Amino acid sequence: MITRLVISVTLSILLIGTTFCQEKSKQTKKEVFEVSKSESEWRAILSPEEFNVLREKGTEYAFSGEYYDFKENGFYTCAGCGNKLFDSKTKYNSGSGWPSFYQPVSEQAVLLEIDKSLGMVRQEVLCAKCGGHLGHVFNDGPKPTGLRYCVNSVSLEFQKK
Repeated sequence: MITRLVISVTLSILLIGTTFCQEKSKQTKKEVFEVSKSESEWRAILSPEEFNVLREKGTEYAFSGEYYDFKENGFYTCAGCGNKLFDSKTKYNSGSGWPSFYQPVSEQAVLLEIDKSLGMVRQEVLCAKCGGHLGHVFNDGPKPTGLRYCVNSVSLEFQKK
């Protein structure tokens, strides 16, 4: 009886451990980015607000960002490295208080990571070139994707077409 219990517990631990490792491997961040800098180098090129959002995963207040209600035609790039992220054609007013897009310029422009902070499970959006935090993506957006990339204005720069 005790032997069966020990075997059962051991198998349960192995199963949980394997599942945990599989989940972790799906979530592992891209450690080496094309643009990689030390903390002091990032602080030297970014404003305090940009550093807080891009490097420390902060957020700006809703309805306060430069690009929340911005309507020019062009491209939005990463404020940290200049990577082209979103086309203004995919921007829409989600009512959330942050610039919202229904898709990035390409699948390679951004990375998605599981974010379990603040007692929630969300998909964090990162710049694929430098790893900078941009915001989060939710599945309550418009057609054709049904996605809402909710992005901090301070993590973006705008380039007119």
